[in-house]
Amino acid sequence: MALSWPVVAAVLFGALLHASWNALIKGGTDKSLDTALILGLGMVVALPVVAVVGLPAREAWPYLAASIVVHLGYYIALVSAYRHGDLGLTYPVMRGLAPLLVACASAALIGEVLPLAAWFGLMAISVGVVGVGLSRSALGGHPGKALRYALANAAIIALYTVIDGLGVRAAGHALSYVATLFLFEGLPYFLLVMWRRGEQRPQAWRYMARRWKLGLAGTAASFGSYAIALWAMTQAPVATVAALRETSVLFAAALGTLWLKEDFGALRAAGTVLVLAGVLSLRLA
Repeated sequence: MALSWPVVAAVLFGALLHASWNALIKGGTDKSLDTALILGLGMVVALPVVAVVGLPAREAWPYLAASIVVHLGYYIALVSAYRHGDLGLTYPVMRGLAPLLVACASAALIGEVLPLAAWFGLMAISVGVVGVGLSRSALGGHPGKALRYALANAAIIALYTVIDGLGVRAAGHALSYVATLFLFEGLPYFLLVMWRRGEQRPQAWRYMARRWKLGLAGTAASFGSYAIALWAMTQAPVATVAALRETSVLFAAALGTLWLKEDFGALRAAGTVLVLAGVLSLRLA
């Protein structure tokens, strides 16, 4: 399987969608509730899709079950990272380290061996992404705590990427797999968040009622982003798609600067150049 320009273009668009819904969460005043709202609305978006395309093949269900559990940990760590640090710090670290872990795991578990040029591209993207995040301008809030959560989430991202890369191939239909995943993965986190609110549940419901339109936009972006990524994993190696998807950090840095008023420094600019070089290397591998 080769990484064609149409696949590159699709994954880059998915990267923009991914950065957008993460910026929406970071920009909200209650990150747990915003995440719960996006995930809860995921069931609403996914149900009609499943009704049209059907459920995935039986062979994919063990992967779906494992992915749902791992994603719960991902969302918990994601909210914690955003609570303690800037989008420009936490998002790049989470997304930048995951492709390296995915590449190592996919070689052992999927049997995908990357050529040298692809490894160069993957390394360039990862270093560039982390460089964007670790720039001095990104250090705000409580960077120590934020980095711990971000590093933990990098491992979680790598784990669910490999699981879903295998699962979508077993499913035989990317849209069916991702719709079924969204149908079930949001409920555990939504219930956990609402349970932890205790007597503040009425205020939580009012907050989500005010933000349901933004939440629905975030849900659509999240669904579209992951559907594109999983489809791409049926067309190209999982590790290269995972690395290419992390160009979302460029969009996140831009959104953090333009929307959330975070600074953009020289190190972020250098990281951006590395990421772009890595993308070109992946395409030419």
